[in-house]
Amino acid sequence: MSGFRQCPSPCLCYESSDLVDCRSQGLDQVPPSVPRGTWLLDLSGNRVREVRSDSFVGLWSLKFLLMSNNSMHALHPQSLSSLQFLERLDLSFNRLRWLPQDFTLHLSSLQELRLDHNLMQHVDSSSLRNCDNLRKLDLSYNRIRTIDIGAFNSLSRLCLLSLVGNRLNMLKDGLLSRQQSLEVLLLSHNNISAIEAEALAPLRSLTLLGLQGNQLQHIKFKTFLKLQTISTHLQMSLNPWTCDCDLQRVFGKIQYVRHLHVEDYKAILCHAPPQQAGSPLASMDSQLCMVETASVLVITITVMLAVIGALVKAERNRKNKQAASDAESSDK
Repeated sequence: MSGFRQCPSPCLCYESSDLVDCRSQGLDQVPPSVPRGTWLLDLSGNRVREVRSDSFVGLWSLKFLLMSNNSMHALHPQSLSSLQFLERLDLSFNRLRWLPQDFTLHLSSLQELRLDHNLMQHVDSSSLRNCDNLRKLDLSYNRIRTIDIGAFNSLSRLCLLSLVGNRLNMLKDGLLSRQQSLEVLLLSHNNISAIEAEALAPLRSLTLLGLQGNQLQHIKFKTFLKLQTISTHLQMSLNPWTCDCDLQRVFGKIQYVRHLHVEDYKAILCHAPPQQAGSPLASMDSQLCMVETASVLVITITVMLAVIGALVKAERNRKNKQAASDAESSDK
């Protein structure tokens, strides 16, 4: 096996399948002389720190490139330019802080891209261009705080997008404007406290939306009503919900929408007000609205009594003044 077409040492090459296995060999760079007909190259578990512009020159047949669990901190410009037929790229568990602007420029056949467990803080609008065939994108467990509007514009066939475990604080209008084919959107364990009104509207194929473990206190019914799908499952527990009549009404309305299903409704716990902290929202039925209604009634009655009291007092004063006036007239 190892003598196949100048197989790079210390890798194993399998002639019958054009597979080159260089896993966990202590390599600090992409080995030279990888056979030209290779379709799968596994470099995971090494110590490769960077991918240079000439690292994969001539590997036109490569379809699977696996480079997870290295120490990679940089991808040089044009480093993947010869991989026009690449279908799967795994760069997870590295130390990448950013992507070059031409990162996907020539990766028109790419279908799956793993960039999870890196150190990225931002996704700009040029790094993921020309990925028209991408189906799965995993950006989970980075440090992403911001994503440019337009960063995903070329990903019109994307089916799965994972942004789990980042530091996003808002889901903005326009970010997912081209993702009509998106089926799974995973946003759990971020810092999301707001979802803008039109942010979910383009997602016509969405079947699962994961929002657990964020900073949501309130949501708007109209935001979710704009999910015009066949069936969408929502995961919304582990948020610091403020349980009031408005929140109860929103979830009540969502559950009456036939195509929306809150999977973990029974696990949604109140964070505020203090007297409700730790209580399941589902256990309160319409209590929150009844309490609010009772409070409104008490306030209304109090105001009415105050008004009536003021009117009575004013009438009494008027009569007293009238009586005094009449008495003065009689004395004269």
